[in-house]
Amino acid sequence: MKKIITKLSIVGLLLLAITGAYAQDTLVVEEVSTTIAATTVAAEQEVAALEPVVEEAVMGSDAVLDLMWIVIAGILVFFMQAGFTLVETGFTRSKNAGNIVMKNIMDLCIGSIGFWAIGYTIMYGDSIKSFIGSPSWFYNDATDMHNLFFQTVFAATAATIVSGAVAGRTKFTTYILFSLIMTVVIYPISGHWVWQGDGWLTSLGFIDFAGSTVVHSVGGWAALVGAILIGPRIGKYTDGKSNAILGHNLLLGSLGVFVLWLGWFGFNAGSELAISGASANNVAGIIITTNLAAAAGAVTALIVSWVKYGRPDISMTLNGALAGLVAITAGCAAVNPMGAFIIGIIAGIVVVLSIDFIDKKLKVDDPVGAISVHGVAGAIGTLLVGVFATDGGLLYGGGFAQLKVQAIGVFAIGAWAIVTSFIVFYVLKKTIGVRVSKEEEIDGLDMHEHKTNVYN
Repeated sequence: MKKIITKLSIVGLLLLAITGAYAQDTLVVEEVSTTIAATTVAAEQEVAALEPVVEEAVMGSDAVLDLMWIVIAGILVFFMQAGFTLVETGFTRSKNAGNIVMKNIMDLCIGSIGFWAIGYTIMYGDSIKSFIGSPSWFYNDATDMHNLFFQTVFAATAATIVSGAVAGRTKFTTYILFSLIMTVVIYPISGHWVWQGDGWLTSLGFIDFAGSTVVHSVGGWAALVGAILIGPRIGKYTDGKSNAILGHNLLLGSLGVFVLWLGWFGFNAGSELAISGASANNVAGIIITTNLAAAAGAVTALIVSWVKYGRPDISMTLNGALAGLVAITAGCAAVNPMGAFIIGIIAGIVVVLSIDFIDKKLKVDDPVGAISVHGVAGAIGTLLVGVFATDGGLLYGGGFAQLKVQAIGVFAIGAWAIVTSFIVFYVLKKTIGVRVSKEEEIDGLDMHEHKTNVYN
């Protein structure tokens, strides 16, 4: 019996020892679990606290990326001034090459100063009656300098379009004054209607993504008015017949087209004003539609000129590429690649017929075809947005509504550009004069206006 009691006592002690150990282990586990839970909560709190920081960093990097894209695109558009200089120089006579160079440089310089001084706020300032921005002098918003630069080179483009159409016979001082008024008054006001956000054409739903009408048609219609009021070059028309006055270097003209084509990727794709997120695909799509329209315009103009004149005309082919670029600028973000291809074809046909019509029927002397390339092709391209836009276009179930709005915008801005340009050129004609003397024109503007010769 004692042995049994002894054994039971030993078993009891063992059980008690085991139970105590288990209890201690349980306490340890509970303490560890509590520590893990506390650590997890703290980690979750730290992550939650970091989320805004991370989000802000991502948003900040996107903003920097977008800003840099706008600056780079602006630099490409800036380089287009070199393209315009080469095209205009190559398509005109060598005795006026220096004058062309000076006009294009001054377009950029005067445009930069004038647009910064007041033009930018007239275009993008708080809207007054949906017609004009609230003007202020010498824009200086440090957070918006990238937009100022991008829009400045657009303004310079609108002004320089006029240069080619009035080449070879226009006073340098007269042209400079017109260029200034174009960049600080004519272009900014009509641009406000479309791009500021509260303009009256914006409220109608008018689409001109990168400026077929806002930039190119404005310049083209101003060029038409200038060419009419200044008159044709000596010897251009005799006995009612148009005489070809050939440019002196199509190689320069061709290089200019390549430069413009390259710059146009910044012109159109840069107008997305962003490249982060979904805008990356948008930018890529715009580059494709821009390139396709240019290529289609060049090939079509080549074919049309070949059929019409019996030869694949070089200058018409080059202008066909430019016409395709101008035409697609309004809808580069609104149409698909096939739509862009067709718009380029239409532009290539129209530009050849338009150049011929303006020269031979209207008897308006346009040495480089600027009126047709920028004015006519710009208007046609803007109208075609109402046909080919994948959202609301005629061919995509939208009916004629968008086409109607596009027509209103084209005619309103065209009328504005024609009337205001006429007033400016007419006043200049009656005051300081717009045309050089017969002797100066025959000898060349380089020698008389600038006392030099580019080809010494």
